[in-house]
Amino acid sequence: MIALLKYGSGLPFNRLEGLQGSLGIPLPASTQWDIVSNTAKIIEPIYEELIRQAAQGEVVYNDDTTMKILELMGKRAKAKALAETEGKDDDAPERAKDARKRTGVFTSGIVSTKDGRTIALFFTGRRHAGENLAEVLRHRAAELSPPIQMCDALSRNEPKGLETILANCNAHGRRQFVDVAENFPNECRYVLETLAGVYKNDDAARQRNLSPDERLSFHQAESGPLMKKLEAWFNQQFEDRLTEPNSGLGEAISYMLNHWEKLTLFLREPGAPLDNNVCERALKKAILHRKNALFYMSEHGAHVGDLFMSLIYTCQLCGASPFAYLTELQRHAEEMSESPEAWMPWNYRNTLPPDDRARRRRASPPRSLITC
Repeated sequence: MIALLKYGSGLPFNRLEGLQGSLGIPLPASTQWDIVSNTAKIIEPIYEELIRQAAQGEVVYNDDTTMKILELMGKRAKAKALAETEGKDDDAPERAKDARKRTGVFTSGIVSTKDGRTIALFFTGRRHAGENLAEVLRHRAAELSPPIQMCDALSRNEPKGLETILANCNAHGRRQFVDVAENFPNECRYVLETLAGVYKNDDAARQRNLSPDERLSFHQAESGPLMKKLEAWFNQQFEDRLTEPNSGLGEAISYMLNHWEKLTLFLREPGAPLDNNVCERALKKAILHRKNALFYMSEHGAHVGDLFMSLIYTCQLCGASPFAYLTELQRHAEEMSESPEAWMPWNYRNTLPPDDRARRRRASPPRSLITC
């Protein structure tokens, strides 16, 4: 429960200490850390197996967000970050002053989908999202074709040295028109309404449970003409000098045109998504931690956080109870370490011994209590 509250709901250890004290069961923050750290060592094989299985995905999404690890920050930065926790400084730096190496610290989110199953992974440290994705894909089976990769247009999101079928995020392109809609209402309305038609088609394909090939044909027939008209409209704005290239609208149009092939991969490749929203939703776990806890103390602490966030969010994506799952992993630590592939969030119930399945059924609260 400590790990679920800390890494799933974003409650820092000091707040949990206060909560435990108010319940009459005092548990110091340092003791809570010892508990989750020791548990992480036990379930590490599950995290490694998640990485291996995520590498086999058909579509992978990746992005990153800034993070703080005090161990990687300079002495002055450490002092300011600690002062921030005491409310003394609202401007604690997010980067260490070390010119000899990369100064930023990031949490990368990687979401992998295959056969209707979704895996979420988190990695915190000096590496960018593309570098972390490259490390994951090194576990990919050699006989598999390159996966579709969805990300925004930043070059640091691409895995160097590994081949992927790259798609860019239409939500990022759309957002740029939303940002300038107040200054260019008519032009932006046309773009946003056109893209809304494409998203409506994608939702219709999802509601009809179309296969990747059927979805591709549907988009080609319904969304293809919309995107073709939109591309022609973009080009016309510059050719007829209707829009200044250096204006906010011009920059938004340029972004779309410069990345058009990758933005329209869903019209050529079965299964290619429209946007990277699934990964951005995953990163909200890390952002919630950054907002409430502000930083990790050490790289080891960041790794423990990544491990628990990955397991908790993967459980939520596949409809499993994170609390029940983490509990069973500890109860069956020896069996889990021997065959972690049988203890994934989506199949561990079938692996449980019959007596444990019966116990879980007896322990389950009535549905009326769950929903009230």
